[in-house]
Amino acid sequence: MRLRNISGSRELIAASDYVIHEPQTHKGSWSEVFGSDAPIRIEIGMGKGRFIMELAKNNPRINYVGIEKYSSVLLRGIQKMEAEPLQNLYFIRMDAEEITAVFGPGEVDRIYLNFSDPWPKDRHAKRRLPSREFLQRYDEILKKDGVIEFKTDNRELFRFALDELAPAGWHLEQMTEDLHHDAEMMRDNVMTEYEERFSSMGNPIYKYIISR
Repeated sequence: MRLRNISGSRELIAASDYVIHEPQTHKGSWSEVFGSDAPIRIEIGMGKGRFIMELAKNNPRINYVGIEKYSSVLLRGIQKMEAEPLQNLYFIRMDAEEITAVFGPGEVDRIYLNFSDPWPKDRHAKRRLPSREFLQRYDEILKKDGVIEFKTDNRELFRFALDELAPAGWHLEQMTEDLHHDAEMMRDNVMTEYEERFSSMGNPIYKYIISR
């Protein structure tokens, strides 16, 4: 379970240079934030930051934005950045529902969704990050040839995510129901904290890559 209550976490985040504090003001001008026209890729629900920090380290010519809702979790990512700063990565503390207020049309090259909250109750389906409601939001900010990569250990959430594609007008490019035994899709795979934990327990990891 994610840590949500660390005293002073919001104050520490507010003082961090690694966090964009008024992201709405940069809509359509993220290249100016990074000082380059490199592609911009975002992770929604970055957790403690292991995944996106490794991507940023391995791909210095690509710019990354990590988005996290919970202050105490984002704080862990900030602490990692303080220990190992990266010039091509910034963080935002925000709810994913506000994504279209932060990025302009076609401004994002790729979106990563990793081990998202499954919101298991049916009445909360619209809150699931691979839902058709969120796919519509992603459609607004992704380039025409942009893709979404989604990983989870939750079979029910993965089935739901697949069922949402056709109604939302998205197409399945690649998928696996056992990522760590799929040589092609494991190529260049970067693990998250949750992925390492769940796969070590023998749980299969589900993944898809989708486009419009």
